[in-house]
Amino acid sequence: MASIFSLKGKKAIVTGGARGLGLEMSRGLAEAGADVALMYVSDDKTHDTAAEIAKQYGVVCKAYKAEITNAKAVKDSIDQIHSDFGGIDIFVANAGISIGGAAETFDIENWQKLFDVNVNGVFYGVQAVSKYMLEKKQGSVILISSISATVANQPQAQCGYNCTKGAVSSMAKCLATEWATRGVRVNAINPGYMRTEMLDKIFATQPELAAAWTNLIPMRRMGNPKELKGAVVFLASDASSYVTGSELYVDGGYTAV
Repeated sequence: MASIFSLKGKKAIVTGGARGLGLEMSRGLAEAGADVALMYVSDDKTHDTAAEIAKQYGVVCKAYKAEITNAKAVKDSIDQIHSDFGGIDIFVANAGISIGGAAETFDIENWQKLFDVNVNGVFYGVQAVSKYMLEKKQGSVILISSISATVANQPQAQCGYNCTKGAVSSMAKCLATEWATRGVRVNAINPGYMRTEMLDKIFATQPELAAAWTNLIPMRRMGNPKELKGAVVFLASDASSYVTGSELYVDGGYTAV
């Protein structure tokens, strides 16, 4: 079985791949043997992160800066990655933001920003890599959605964010259907609450959220970002060769109740 999970020789891109969930998924792909391109927006330390991953796992890993809301910048970066790596086999659309707030007073600029990053930015990347995958008639596209695509989170109000993730899940199904006979698989990973540095900062000022969320999770704990590595390697590899248009929930049972 080990051979069908191997990504040796494969070329992967992870947007937002240098921190949080994206970093762990990047590490998982590299550990399985893939060469990985980390796309980032602002933190130039991503080049150091890429060098660390390359050294640790013995793969090629490089960082590429691109504003995710700029379609041309995303396309140019992906074209450069294709040239540098000699191909693109796996694309993980992970970059995203979260802004919460009551719907009746929600700032319209924040609403637009959420969709620009979480929906438009995802599509820009997918469209750019699809050219190469469809030409080769082979590829795995993995969109990072959320439990928020399916349920209304409690107790916080976050209609805008949830709407963007609903769009991402729908995008995965539509693209999977369009490309099902053309060699390109498209799936979504829907994480639950994962204990990242970002959440730790939130809990520092709102500790009641940690207790509220944990009580709603059947496993009674939040996930470790490392627990996404298996999911992304599965969907990227030949182990999931008959899986497309699916949503893989990694949520400790949150959406089961």
